[in-house]
Parts: sequence; structure tokens; C-alpha cells
Amino acid sequence: MANFTYGDAGLALTKNFEGCVLTAYADQGGVWTIGYGHTGPGVHAGLTITQDQADAFLESDVAGSVACVNRLVTANINQNQFDALVDFVFNLGCASLSQSTLLRYVNTGDFADAATQFLRWDHIRGVVISGLTRRRQAEATLFGTAA
Repeated sequence: MANFTYGDAGLALTKNFEGCVLTAYADQGGVWTIGYGHTGPGVHAGLTITQDQADAFLESDVAGSVACVNRLVTANINQNQFDALVDFVFNLGCASLSQSTLLRYVNTGDFADAATQFLRWDHIRGVVISGLTRRRQAEATLFGTAA
């Protein structure tokens, strides 16, 4: 597989679903979050950042997701498939993709079945979250779009 970089369609998807919040908040899973979904030990109640800091966090955070997808995907995929997978990893983490049936289908070239797997990841603690359903649908749609 080629060594991809994150495309504009993927970045727009991530920004749209993450939104940008410049004051830290606890997300639906109880994780302190700021900017475009940035988490970590330095994020806590009362923290505020600038838009430039949010953009820098996003660039840094997305780099890990890009590296993960480039490392795990062995099949020949297109830019839109790559971008959909990067957004998935950005939201759910590299470990989620690495252990998924989604990745198995991607790596065997079964892209139709892979696209259906996105929708299996729309819940938190067993509860379906409508925002995650919309995000997984958008990822699946992007994944199925010819580049």
C-alpha cells in the first residue's frame, strides 16, 4: 500500500464531527476533551486554549491516526477509503481498528463488507449514540466513494 497523507475530505469530516471547543469538557464517555477532540493528561476542567492551539493539537493528533492506518492497512485502497479509516481511528483509537473485522475485510479487499462494519461502532457502554451513528454512516459513505 502507498504511504498516504490525510486528505481534505477526511479532515473536513473530522472537523465536522468533532467540532471545535476551546474550553475543556467531559465527553459522552467522561473523558476530558478540548479543541477538535484532543484528550490527554494535560486536558482538565477549566482549561482553555486558542484556535491556533486547537489546530496544532488536531494536526498532531491526526498524525498518530495517519501512521496507524498506514501501518495496519496492507491492501491497495484509495484516498477516500484511507480518509474514512483515519477518521475512524481518530475517534476510536488505533487498537479498535487493529482488532476489528473492519480491518480484516479491508486487508482482504472485501470493501463492500468492510463498509458495513463502520456501523458496528456506534455505541458507548452498550448504548447506541445517534451522533456516532451519523459519524459511522459518513465514514462508510466516504469509504465507498471512488477517489
